[in-house]
Amino acid sequence: MPIAVDAFKYGTIPSVTAYFLTHAHSDHYTALSNTWNSGPIYCSEGTANLIKHMLRVHPSWVHPLPMNVPTEIPNTGGVRVTLIEANHCPGSCLFFFEGKQTVDAGDSTFKSPYVGTTRTFRFLHCGDFRASPAHIEHPEVKGKRIDHVYLDTTYLDPKYTFPPQPLVISACAELAKRIQHGDSLLYPAQPGTMSAWVTTTSNADVKGKQKDTAKANNVLMIVGTYSIGKERIVKAIARALQSKIYCDSRKTAILRCQADPELESLLTKNPLDAQVHIVPLGHVNLDKLKEYSEKYKNHFKKVVGFRPTGWTYVQPAGTDQVPSIPTIISRAQRNTFTYTDLRQGRGSSSTLQVYPVPYSEHSSFFELTCFAMSFEWGKMIATVNVGSEASRGKMAKWVERWEKERKKQGKNYIVPSRKDDYW
Repeated sequence: MPIAVDAFKYGTIPSVTAYFLTHAHSDHYTALSNTWNSGPIYCSEGTANLIKHMLRVHPSWVHPLPMNVPTEIPNTGGVRVTLIEANHCPGSCLFFFEGKQTVDAGDSTFKSPYVGTTRTFRFLHCGDFRASPAHIEHPEVKGKRIDHVYLDTTYLDPKYTFPPQPLVISACAELAKRIQHGDSLLYPAQPGTMSAWVTTTSNADVKGKQKDTAKANNVLMIVGTYSIGKERIVKAIARALQSKIYCDSRKTAILRCQADPELESLLTKNPLDAQVHIVPLGHVNLDKLKEYSEKYKNHFKKVVGFRPTGWTYVQPAGTDQVPSIPTIISRAQRNTFTYTDLRQGRGSSSTLQVYPVPYSEHSSFFELTCFAMSFEWGKMIATVNVGSEASRGKMAKWVERWEKERKKQGKNYIVPSRKDDYW
């Protein structure tokens, strides 16, 4: 097909007439700039806004497409594409292509035997995504056999089976609310421990303290984000605290490109009007937060930082690293996650705290397994960690295991989900 996805670093590609961008992260738009003139760029509305704002790509080249609606792309021999929410950063999407093969595009010496035939092909390009049951249940995908799946394999390794995204977001919001209200009983005492036998504060004292602290609103919550991404945690904490959100003017301009009315309504230019501030993810450490908080020390008496990243997650010692597919699914579906699972990082104090948050906007190993087990596909093509033969081989073995288990379960098998938005 005369189509390229996230391939801007190659410039003009022979026979390609349509260039697609999954989302506005730099490792996907590499080399895209205001000098682009190789052909039309197709993407979501949010991504279109972002590349025009950040990269100054001329609007004449940028063609936003509607979400969830099959759209025929001009000059592609009748290829239709459906944009599906990727559950990654704002504006990110999966591309589901359907159509005939009409051209050997690019510089490969391989010639497809299907060019010129009437066979319809289906290709699903995942870009970066956090797999969920919604992807499997999407009306354009459900029940169809997909020939090739281009898979985000960032975490295709059993050691990365971190908690479901919605549970982590809710846990952050609940923890923020409890800290704001001065909850001295943040973590319930475990039976059989010393803390279960010792009480240092009466219930009346706790309630009085909660009331006074809530009235003061003197706790500043700082959330680390990428230039684009992690906004779900920010919004959830702001909702829980009924707070505005503050960030610098550069970040504000990027947020306003995202076509998110709720987020826009929460933004404020006055840092003292917001209990929730956004900073770059790398700034959420004790040294930088202490420096940041100095500017507002007369207004906020306590600073709490949330550092959301998938690399925070550590599996329990002794966990089987080569489990069976049924074990992967049953083990992960027994896991829960609440605010009590969020623990202060080393060096935190009563007035300055950092909470590492096991949160990613890429699929966990468990989610990749559930995704691959829940529909028919011909070939999985890894798009991340493909730089070495050893890494490719390790991932290929898991794809083979998924394939064998799917055949065993039958072609109509779908992994049961706990909720609509997570397995």
